[in-house]
Amino acid sequence: MMNGLRWGGLCLLALSISACDDGDGRPVAQPRPVRVEEVKLQEYAPVVSLTGEIRARIQTDLAFRISGRVSERLVDVGDHVTADQVLAKLEPREQEADLEAANAAVTAAEAQLAQAKAAFERQQGLIQRGYTTRPTYDQAEAALRTAEGTLASAKAQAETAKELLSYTVLRAGAPGIITARNIEVGQVAQAAQPAFTLAEDGPRDAVFAVHESIFSRQPSSGGIELSLVGDPAVKTIGQVREIAPTVDTKTGTVRVKIGLDSPPPAMTLGSAVTGVGRSKPQPSFIVPWSALTADAGRPAVWLVDPATKTVSLQTVEIEAYQSNAFVVRSGLKTGDLVVVDGGKLLRPGQTVAIVSEARQ
Repeated sequence: MMNGLRWGGLCLLALSISACDDGDGRPVAQPRPVRVEEVKLQEYAPVVSLTGEIRARIQTDLAFRISGRVSERLVDVGDHVTADQVLAKLEPREQEADLEAANAAVTAAEAQLAQAKAAFERQQGLIQRGYTTRPTYDQAEAALRTAEGTLASAKAQAETAKELLSYTVLRAGAPGIITARNIEVGQVAQAAQPAFTLAEDGPRDAVFAVHESIFSRQPSSGGIELSLVGDPAVKTIGQVREIAPTVDTKTGTVRVKIGLDSPPPAMTLGSAVTGVGRSKPQPSFIVPWSALTADAGRPAVWLVDPATKTVSLQTVEIEAYQSNAFVVRSGLKTGDLVVVDGGKLLRPGQTVAIVSEARQ
């Protein structure tokens, strides 16, 4: 049985060889069947999908204006605070002592002023009746003006001491949510050292780290579609509000803020969101993946000459890759016949036979 099968195979091979000669016993190469596609310009609008985070549009670092030891911390991360709510306190003993000293200086200055004022009024009455000299009168007037200035200075110092005492209490300037805490009770806080970060109530932003190459295309005017990563059914539309003018040197990305004037309640601070943006459509050549080959390490496709039915390699510059096709930036023109199936064993100048469907 095996011998019969082998003999039948040899016969078929001999018949096929004999059918492919030119009468002189030399084999004739048969055109290789290929499937081609005529390339045409199509509207190409690349879609960009990135993951970002919901943040407050206004985020403020709150800090004490003076240095001191923290005596109380009244809020923590995640707490919602109201405007003017007390967040933390410093030990006020030094500031209270300064205020007491300033108030005492005001009392002394008031007493000096009362005495100087009485002396001046007495000299004023005497000079009108001619019972005192002009220099004595002028001296009394100068003492009055000095006492008035001393009192004003003492009051200003008392106000300053009172204000410094108020700086020992840290308050929220606006309603919002505490998103960061950098102090603890017993810690010596330095002036202007951030103690809390406050995300103020109001509009929210979706913040993304975007590669700068995305900005080479003009965006569409339809806005950015945003959805929660944890619940894609929660969606909204936002508009680009701010693009950072510089590139982050660590990540090589640009910070982009998408404004959300009325975000869904589920899009809370810190929520991870997916943003989908579309570029403005532009004419491009979109070719199936099966047509892609290489020429000296560069992307290329096989082109068929419709007159001679021969093939040639054409290098192309690729704009973008898709799941089942690639977008050609340059190297093709409208009407080119590109081999999309059967091109794996082709060689330049080879004759092909165009078929409607690829061989199995």
